[in-house]
Amino acid sequence: MSTLAHPHAGTGVRPEAAAARPFMNPYLAGFLLGLVLLATFAVTGRGLGATAGFAAVATALASSFGLEHLQASLVHMKYWNEGAPLLNWTLFLLVGAVAGAALSGWQANRIHWSIERGPNITDGRRLLLAFVGGFIAAYGAKIAKGCTSGQALTGSAVLNVSGLVFMGAVFVAAFAVAQLVRKEWL
Repeated sequence: MSTLAHPHAGTGVRPEAAAARPFMNPYLAGFLLGLVLLATFAVTGRGLGATAGFAAVATALASSFGLEHLQASLVHMKYWNEGAPLLNWTLFLLVGAVAGAALSGWQANRIHWSIERGPNITDGRRLLLAFVGGFIAAYGAKIAKGCTSGQALTGSAVLNVSGLVFMGAVFVAAFAVAQLVRKEWL
């Protein structure tokens, strides 16, 4: 028996994860995502996006403070949906995405509780960075009038200038910031 530590020790990777099924071919996954986007256009007349689902939940929560408060907000009234904000179709899209991810993870034997991180960062710091990054992404989605799904996938698919500019900005920002955060992962 070897006394050496597991090669992934301290990285958040489970030793049992080796038994997990391999990931899907990324080209096949991209093609299938394109078919889902096409089907969404055909069925709903709109593309993919998640921001409206979160806005619908926020509208439902805001309605608990009274209709006067709600009616004073143009943003909330946009998602009021005649008194049924939780019947927004993008909220169902989000629920389906979470359910599909859970089913896929279960099928591939990849469901487990862990904090994915590099060996040079603590769990607490990783969670803090994830929270800050999530807040920045959510704020950016709000001021950009759409999330990465809406702007990148849907906008680029219809050759929308804002979607193409957004994708370019994502890649430029990723390359610019990569050197600053790579020590957190390596």
